[in-house]
Amino acid sequence: MCGVSRIFAMSEDPPEEPIREETTLAQQVATKAARKLKAQRHTTRTIWFGLGMMGLIGWSVAIPTLLGAALGLWLDKHYPGPHSWTLTLLFIGLIIGCLNAWHWVTKEDREIRAEQENQDE
Repeated sequence: MCGVSRIFAMSEDPPEEPIREETTLAQQVATKAARKLKAQRHTTRTIWFGLGMMGLIGWSVAIPTLLGAALGLWLDKHYPGPHSWTLTLLFIGLIIGCLNAWHWVTKEDREIRAEQENQDE
């Protein structure tokens, strides 16, 4: 009976180290699985998405700048004055374009952060 009581006593107190290792392993597996699922859901965000976003930001700066310069040239041709309308409107178009690009970047950043927070929950 002594041998049986020793075996029974050993099975009552399971060692805690393997449980910690199992939970750590389970967390690592869950993290990798979540990362893979996220990558499968976001197949549209590839290198082409990034290049397209850079193009969108570039055009959002270039178009107002060029429109300002064109309007300035027209004003300088039809209404000449002591100051250059071209430089003034070029600068104003550049400022508007930069604000527009800043708006797009912050909007995308907010969407990415909100998406990450939703997936973390």
